[in-house]
Amino acid sequence: MSSRSVVAGIALAMASVAALSGVAHAQDLDCRDFRFQEDAQAEFNRDTSDPNRLDQDQGPDDHIACEALPSRTSTDTVQPVSPSATAIPPAAPVVPTPVVPSRGTRAGIGGTSTPSDLSVGIGLTLAVGAAAAGGYLTARRLRRGSKQG
Repeated sequence: MSSRSVVAGIALAMASVAALSGVAHAQDLDCRDFRFQEDAQAEFNRDTSDPNRLDQDQGPDDHIACEALPSRTSTDTVQPVSPSATAIPPAAPVVPTPVVPSRGTRAGIGGTSTPSDLSVGIGLTLAVGAAAAGGYLTARRLRRGSKQG
Protein backbone atom coordinates (compact mmCIF):
# COMPACT_ATOMS: atom_id res chain seq x y z
CA MET A 1 0.00 0.00 0.00
CA SER A 2 1.44 3.38 -0.93
CA SER A 3 2.09 6.10 1.61
CA ARG A 4 -0.36 8.37 -0.22
CA SER A 5 -3.12 5.85 0.44
CA VAL A 6 -2.25 5.71 4.13
CA VAL A 7 -2.15 9.49 4.46
CA ALA A 8 -5.44 9.80 2.56
CA GLY A 9 -7.02 7.18 4.84
CA ILE A 10 -5.85 8.98 7.96
CA ALA A 11 -7.11 12.31 6.63
CA LEU A 12 -10.46 10.75 5.76
CA ALA A 13 -10.76 9.19 9.22
CA MET A 14 -9.95 12.49 10.94
CA ALA A 15 -12.41 14.39 8.76
CA SER A 16 -15.21 11.91 9.43
CA VAL A 17 -14.65 12.00 13.21
CA ALA A 18 -14.44 15.81 13.30
CA ALA A 19 -17.78 16.14 11.52
CA LEU A 20 -19.50 13.93 14.11
CA SER A 21 -18.13 15.75 17.17
CA GLY A 22 -20.56 18.66 17.04
CA VAL A 23 -22.45 20.29 19.86
CA ALA A 24 -25.09 18.19 21.61
CA HIS A 25 -28.67 18.78 20.59
CA ALA A 26 -31.04 20.79 22.75
CA GLN A 27 -32.53 19.02 25.72
CA ASP A 28 -36.12 17.84 25.59
CA LEU A 29 -37.81 18.90 28.81
CA ASP A 30 -40.98 17.56 30.38
CA CYS A 31 -43.08 18.76 33.31
CA ARG A 32 -41.38 16.19 35.55
CA ASP A 33 -38.07 18.06 35.02
CA PHE A 34 -39.41 21.04 37.02
CA ARG A 35 -40.28 21.41 40.71
CA PHE A 36 -42.49 24.46 40.37
CA GLN A 37 -44.90 25.74 37.75
CA GLU A 38 -43.07 29.09 37.54
CA ASP A 39 -39.88 27.34 36.41
CA ALA A 40 -41.76 25.47 33.68
CA GLN A 41 -43.52 28.69 32.67
CA ALA A 42 -40.19 30.51 32.35
CA GLU A 43 -38.95 27.76 30.00
CA PHE A 44 -42.21 27.89 28.04
CA ASN A 45 -41.93 31.70 27.70
CA ARG A 46 -38.49 31.33 26.09
CA ASP A 47 -40.19 29.72 23.07
CA THR A 48 -43.99 29.88 23.00
CA SER A 49 -44.16 27.50 20.02
CA ASP A 50 -43.82 24.89 22.82
CA PRO A 51 -41.19 22.50 21.38
CA ASN A 52 -41.03 20.73 24.78
CA ARG A 53 -44.82 20.24 24.92
CA LEU A 54 -45.14 21.87 28.35
CA ASP A 55 -48.69 23.10 27.58
CA GLN A 56 -50.22 19.70 26.83
CA ASP A 57 -53.14 19.67 29.22
CA GLN A 58 -56.66 18.80 28.08
CA GLY A 59 -58.53 21.55 26.32
CA PRO A 60 -57.32 24.44 24.20
CA ASP A 61 -53.79 25.78 24.51
CA ASP A 62 -53.90 28.43 27.20
CA HIS A 63 -50.11 29.15 27.25
CA ILE A 64 -49.84 28.03 30.88
CA ALA A 65 -47.15 25.41 31.27
CA CYS A 66 -47.40 22.39 33.58
CA GLU A 67 -50.51 23.49 35.44
CA ALA A 68 -50.43 20.40 37.67
CA LEU A 69 -47.13 21.45 39.30
CA PRO A 70 -47.23 23.28 42.64
CA SER A 71 -46.78 27.02 42.65
CA ARG A 72 -43.75 28.45 44.41
CA THR A 73 -45.73 31.37 45.84
CA SER A 74 -48.32 29.13 47.52
CA THR A 75 -45.77 27.62 49.94
CA ASP A 76 -43.33 30.50 50.50
CA THR A 77 -45.64 33.27 51.69
CA VAL A 78 -46.43 33.33 55.40
CA GLN A 79 -48.69 36.07 56.79
CA PRO A 80 -47.69 37.49 60.20
CA VAL A 81 -50.14 36.83 63.04
CA SER A 82 -49.95 40.27 64.66
CA PRO A 83 -47.63 43.24 64.12
CA SER A 84 -45.43 44.37 66.97
CA ALA A 85 -43.14 47.33 67.53
CA THR A 86 -40.07 45.11 67.71
CA ALA A 87 -41.00 42.96 64.76
CA ILE A 88 -38.15 41.54 62.79
CA PRO A 89 -38.41 42.50 59.14
CA PRO A 90 -39.39 39.53 56.99
CA ALA A 91 -36.52 37.78 55.31
CA ALA A 92 -36.33 37.69 51.56
CA PRO A 93 -38.01 34.58 50.16
CA VAL A 94 -35.64 31.74 49.47
CA VAL A 95 -35.77 30.86 45.81
CA PRO A 96 -34.31 27.42 45.13
CA THR A 97 -32.06 27.10 42.14
CA PRO A 98 -33.50 25.11 39.23
CA VAL A 99 -32.51 21.47 39.18
CA VAL A 100 -30.44 20.66 36.09
CA PRO A 101 -30.51 17.03 34.96
CA SER A 102 -27.03 15.55 35.11
CA ARG A 103 -27.44 11.85 34.39
CA GLY A 104 -27.04 12.04 30.61
CA THR A 105 -29.01 9.56 28.55
CA ARG A 106 -30.23 7.75 31.68
CA ALA A 107 -32.28 10.86 32.45
CA GLY A 108 -33.66 10.95 28.92
CA ILE A 109 -32.04 14.23 27.92
CA GLY A 110 -30.01 12.77 25.06
CA GLY A 111 -26.50 13.49 26.26
CA THR A 112 -24.41 15.48 28.68
CA SER A 113 -22.86 18.90 28.51
CA THR A 114 -19.27 17.60 28.55
CA PRO A 115 -17.59 14.55 27.01
CA SER A 116 -16.71 11.66 29.29
CA ASP A 117 -13.13 10.90 30.30
CA LEU A 118 -13.23 7.83 28.07
CA SER A 119 -14.25 9.90 25.04
CA VAL A 120 -11.49 12.42 25.69
CA GLY A 121 -8.94 9.62 26.05
CA ILE A 122 -10.01 7.96 22.82
CA GLY A 123 -9.95 11.27 20.96
CA LEU A 124 -6.47 12.15 22.22
CA THR A 125 -5.19 8.66 21.37
CA LEU A 126 -6.50 8.94 17.82
CA ALA A 127 -5.06 12.43 17.38
CA VAL A 128 -1.62 11.43 18.70
CA GLY A 129 -1.66 8.27 16.57
CA ALA A 130 -2.54 10.25 13.44
CA ALA A 131 0.20 12.79 14.17
CA ALA A 132 2.77 10.03 14.76
CA ALA A 133 1.78 8.25 11.53
CA GLY A 134 2.02 11.52 9.61
CA GLY A 135 5.44 12.29 11.12
CA TYR A 136 6.70 8.80 10.31
CA LEU A 137 5.53 9.00 6.72
CA THR A 138 7.04 12.46 6.29
CA ALA A 139 10.41 11.34 7.68
CA ARG A 140 10.33 8.24 5.48
CA ARG A 141 9.59 10.33 2.43
CA LEU A 142 12.44 12.74 3.21
CA ARG A 143 14.88 9.81 3.63
CA ARG A 144 13.83 8.35 0.27
CA GLY A 145 14.20 11.74 -1.39
CA SER A 146 17.74 12.24 -0.01
CA LYS A 147 18.86 8.76 -1.19
CA GLN A 148 17.64 9.34 -4.75
CA GLY A 149 19.13 12.85 -5.08
